[in-house]
Amino acid sequence: MTPAQLPVLSESAQALCAALILAVPLAVAGLALTHAGLGRSRSAAQAMVGAVCVTATAALAYFVCGWSWQGYPGQLAHVFAVAGNTWNWIGAEPFFLGGLGRGGSREALTVCLQMFSVGLAALIPLGAGNDRWRLGASCASTALLAGWTYPLFAHWVWGGGWLAQLGVNQGWGNGFLDAGGAGAIQCVGGLTAFSIASLLGPRRGKYGADGMPAAIPGHNVVLVLFACFLTWLGWIGLNGSGCLLRLGGSTASVALVAINTTLCAASGGLAAAGLTRIRFGRPDASLCANGWTGGLVASSAACWLVSPVSAAITGAIAGVLVTFSVEWLDARFGVDDPAGSISVHAVCGLWGLLALGFFARIPQDLTLNGLAAGNPNQWLAQFAGIVTLIGFVLPMTYSLNWLLNRFYPQRVSAEGEADGLDLYELGAGAYPEFVIHREDMRPR
Repeated sequence: MTPAQLPVLSESAQALCAALILAVPLAVAGLALTHAGLGRSRSAAQAMVGAVCVTATAALAYFVCGWSWQGYPGQLAHVFAVAGNTWNWIGAEPFFLGGLGRGGSREALTVCLQMFSVGLAALIPLGAGNDRWRLGASCASTALLAGWTYPLFAHWVWGGGWLAQLGVNQGWGNGFLDAGGAGAIQCVGGLTAFSIASLLGPRRGKYGADGMPAAIPGHNVVLVLFACFLTWLGWIGLNGSGCLLRLGGSTASVALVAINTTLCAASGGLAAAGLTRIRFGRPDASLCANGWTGGLVASSAACWLVSPVSAAITGAIAGVLVTFSVEWLDARFGVDDPAGSISVHAVCGLWGLLALGFFARIPQDLTLNGLAAGNPNQWLAQFAGIVTLIGFVLPMTYSLNWLLNRFYPQRVSAEGEADGLDLYELGAGAYPEFVIHREDMRPR
């Protein structure tokens, strides 16, 4: 797909797109509050400082080399030929955004959206590393994510790479589609979160001698539920701008994007509430919030390419998946993920990609990845992207963080975890007027 195959953005479309992009940081703020609220009170300040440092590191790493690897459709890239077909592997833009501006206003808006998006992806692993991930290590891991892992997969999806070419080269639908970043943002961040949680190990006191998990509830569920409203607004901006920039949607299509995004979130939150009510006798607040966010994540792949009914179904299934996934990872696989980042972003992101293959109805006048609507087997292209995420991106991000851990240990000391990351890393707590108790100081 080249820039010429997408309609030129009118001035009104550019203004709307810019406004939507500027709403994306609300999703970043929402995730940051979710992570802080679902962690321990004695690590809340470190969680918020970590969110600021990680998003800053992601923006700088993406500025230095990330955009160079991702690139823009139709611009410089490294390609290779297999069986007579040319496949685009990785971008070859100048470092430090040196080539910015050659693609016009659409390219500049894309770079702006990407700098916010890579920060959102980098924020996701923080939730899985809650209460035990060193601040410096999280920034170092973010540099790897934003400088290499994210832009590489983003190029394959949005930079005219080989996943986007599956329609032209293999006849699989319109190639891999991911308008709002269910795969490139959410899954990449969620799979990195799985790597971090696996490398760090569980928090002290999480599992007993018999391997049974102990409940460590978040310290402020009000923050978590308030964050749902911030993420909702941020996701409308994320999906709406993605629709305009990546699908060639019109300004009128943004209304359907907002409707579908809202329906996915609403059905996801209610599905989680209903399921926990049936299973546990009452709704679980944190899982309701995770179901809401999981619905938002699942909405990102298709945006306006599905009907409202399909969007509601997609969100409801995401809410159910979150509920069971959080339990299975915690109780059966021994993965301590305080914020449910793996379930919300990786699991629901993968489901959203697959749901697009099942439910997408591409408008007849729309051209995607160089092909008009009506090409069969879109699910095959989506499945290829899912296999790539699990079979390539996950091992790669795990290996990179494993190597980082060898040279720069990522977990705080036992003493630091017991004292709380606020005091250990920042020298002051988030709640100085309240007494924060340690587990080993609790009365027996």
